[in-house]
Amino acid sequence: MIKGIANGTYKAARRVVVAIVGMTVLLLGVVMLVTPGPGLIVIPLGLAILSIEFAWARYWLRRVRETISSKTAHNQAENAERHRGRVESQDTDQHR
Repeated sequence: MIKGIANGTYKAARRVVVAIVGMTVLLLGVVMLVTPGPGLIVIPLGLAILSIEFAWARYWLRRVRETISSKTAHNQAENAERHRGRVESQDTDQHR
């Protein structure tokens, strides 16, 4: 009986600590969006901490990761296209 109570207390305490630490980091990230600081790095970190205990944080972390991945892929494609254009224009300039 005491073991069950202690286990329940541990789980509740862990959930509270994760919530406090995660929300603090998340809020710091949001503040850093309007003040100097790496807010776009700190926000996913806060969500990662919260996702240890909360399903809603896992959902939002997944959405942030997908958004970052798609934007990164899009930027890489644009950079590659610009590079190809520069290389092709250099090749035509050299052949003149």
